[in-house]
Amino acid sequence: MRRRLLLSLTPALLAQAAPDWPNRPIRWVVPFTAGGNTDVLARLYGMQVGKTLGQPIIIENRTGAAGAIGTEAVVRSPPDGYTLVVGSPGSIVNGPLLAAQRRYDPLADLVAVANLGVVPLVIAVRSSLPVRDLPGLVALSQTTAGGITIGTSGIGGAHHLPLELFKKQTGANLVHVPYRGGGSAVPDVVAGNVDGALVEFSSTLDLHREGRLRILGLAAAARSTRAPEVATFIEQGLPGFLAAAFVGLLAPAGTPAPILARYQDGVRAALAEPDVQARLASLGIDPPGATELTSPGFGAYIAEEIAKAKRAIEIAGLKPE
Repeated sequence: MRRRLLLSLTPALLAQAAPDWPNRPIRWVVPFTAGGNTDVLARLYGMQVGKTLGQPIIIENRTGAAGAIGTEAVVRSPPDGYTLVVGSPGSIVNGPLLAAQRRYDPLADLVAVANLGVVPLVIAVRSSLPVRDLPGLVALSQTTAGGITIGTSGIGGAHHLPLELFKKQTGANLVHVPYRGGGSAVPDVVAGNVDGALVEFSSTLDLHREGRLRILGLAAAARSTRAPEVATFIEQGLPGFLAAAFVGLLAPAGTPAPILARYQDGVRAALAEPDVQARLASLGIDPPGATELTSPGFGAYIAEEIAKAKRAIEIAGLKPE
């Protein structure tokens, strides 16, 4: 009843009811484990946006079901601007499409606030695995009893679909090991508990430089200046293979437009900070364009990502589960 009442109010009435918004701490839910790409960006932006809004932004990691549990909690929250979700393809695109029973409709139950950044995906393996490139990984997997284990952020997560497409296109014998987030998979690669992972470039770049794991391929149109020695998937015989993960801020449907505008101003202010720019660059994360800092622009971006994912799911032959 309370949620229906709130949704029945117009943004103008809600804004009048809370002219001093925000007047208490704000909660951003990260539906994945700490340490992953989504968590890192949530904390980076949360600190800066909180300064602009004059209230602390508390980051809450609420994991499970490829991001669905934390995201659903936000969907069910009052649309008052105090509870938002930091989403990614796993929780906003692939997860809902691959779930046998969808917990929410990302386009109807959430409103896009602002994109925070986009980062290409990589396949990285433990440093002791005797391969140096993607063809080597495919060849080794086909001669290894039981195959090569590859961790992702979870079934239906941002990394699951690209992994299935890679297997489909190469015939690689890769065993999917789902985690509660990419931040959990990477330490297990370093420890040798899993052979490799398909995760964000930003989650593996420093470890690659330190020699603690090895990035075999970058799913981008061109090599990164941050690791120019890493060839793209395209260069390694996979034409058009592009895979990237966005991280964006979303609010419950019905959140007043003036509140969304305040958040967007905060994100723009954060992006103007040299420290934020340097951190994004060091992680190989592309900042959002101006259009993606608006609700219509970011909403259109998400809708296109969903359309592309539907086509990829059909190609990979995946079924909801």
